[in-house]
Amino acid sequence: MRIFYSSKFLRSFNKLPKPIQDEFRKKEVVFRENPHDPGLRTHKLKDREEWSFLVTYKIRVIFIFENNHILFINIGDHSIYRK
Repeated sequence: MRIFYSSKFLRSFNKLPKPIQDEFRKKEVVFRENPHDPGLRTHKLKDREEWSFLVTYKIRVIFIFENNHILFINIGDHSIYRK
């Protein structure tokens, strides 16, 4: 499965503290193996096409499934859920 990163995701990721970036990298490995791993708490966002998974208790990734690949849209706290 190929994962692409939006420019918004990359900007948000680069602003995160290094320990959170490191935690994301660990979760990304799990995500690549199984996007629905229970430890990620992956869920579809209500009334939207996007999905989300947890990096930490406060930090989440918003993404979409597109044909044969995934697009990471944004990473951050709950404020990223606002359109």
